[in-house]
Amino acid sequence: MDWENKTIGFAMCGSFCTFKKAMGVLEKLTQTGANVIPIMSEMSYNTDTRFGKAEDFRTNITNLTGNNIICCVKDAEPIGPKNLLDLLVVLPCTGNTLAKIANGIADTSVTMAVKAHLRNQKPVLLAVSTNDGLGTAAKNIGTLLNCKNLYFLPFSQDDYIKKPNSLVADFEKLPDAAIAAFEGRQLQPVLGF
Repeated sequence: MDWENKTIGFAMCGSFCTFKKAMGVLEKLTQTGANVIPIMSEMSYNTDTRFGKAEDFRTNITNLTGNNIICCVKDAEPIGPKNLLDLLVVLPCTGNTLAKIANGIADTSVTMAVKAHLRNQKPVLLAVSTNDGLGTAAKNIGTLLNCKNLYFLPFSQDDYIKKPNSLVADFEKLPDAAIAAFEGRQLQPVLGF
């Protein structure tokens, strides 16, 4: 695929335990030559956690992409009318964000970016990361699996003994999942072992 002619939105939600892996995926994505537009939920943009300081993540993201971070609803809304993106990746995508997307709620920068981008009939790729994926979030995953232009990175249980409801996407499958999404298909198998 010719990544150099693509503009990819890379949205991060507050699954902070996956941020280190997400940053590695973002770095690889920027190395493809694609123009990467970073988007962070307000929570992920502003919150320091045991996994790192928000300012450090913001600095690294800006340095990697060469673009300013979209971090509020007002700045995410033009994504649709201006037709800014070819693909929007939400990595990591929390259970909270899954629920909002499944129910048409656009009250964060990430959910507004998804809503705005979908109006252009272009693909959104969700990388689920939630401790409740096989609990109450399962219905939202099911709903989104049946939506046009919404695709998932393949996912599996990340610790079935200690966290039996927890799901996390295989972030390394982003390139293959993106190609499939551009072709209008879900990369299979969507549920791994």
